[in-house]
Amino acid sequence: MSAETLAFHHGKHHAAYVAKTNALLAERPRLGSTLVEVTRAARESDDLPLFNNSAQLWNHSFFWQCLAPPAERSPGPALARRIEEAFGSTEALLAGLKSEAVGHFSNGWAWLVLDAGRLRILSLHDADTPIVRESMQPLLTIDVWEHAYYVDYRNDRAKFAGSVLANLINWEFVEANLDGRGIERADQPF
Repeated sequence: MSAETLAFHHGKHHAAYVAKTNALLAERPRLGSTLVEVTRAARESDDLPLFNNSAQLWNHSFFWQCLAPPAERSPGPALARRIEEAFGSTEALLAGLKSEAVGHFSNGWAWLVLDAGRLRILSLHDADTPIVRESMQPLLTIDVWEHAYYVDYRNDRAKFAGSVLANLINWEFVEANLDGRGIERADQPF
């Protein structure tokens, strides 16, 4: 992931979600003291502008933690065991995540979640997020909005997904999320 992509993705897109969420919150009664509380309250009240921006802010905050500088990495023992039970191998998990990311129609997110205690790969559209789904605990996400890959990969989502999954996954973060506290790791006070 190039410095130019990070500048656009984090410095412009992510920053815009922060600014818009803060602006929308300034116009509304207090909905909570954390980003997760605000996002859930916005979803429950069908406040789509606030939900879309706050959920995107949380999703991006989680996404950045899923990444690490390129290096030889692999899942730790507890995660490796769960992956093997659910998918047969880490390679099969990565292939499934790539397929989900590439096959996702339009914009959104490819996720590895604990869903009712079981590892599951899924994609969610637009700003949708596991934090508003009772049975889901996020472990890992891949951003499949075009702004994640249009600079470095010229809109080649498959190449982007393959590169991120092969080189940039922060397996320590993913394994830590097995404790069911992944939502908290991207939460922020308001």
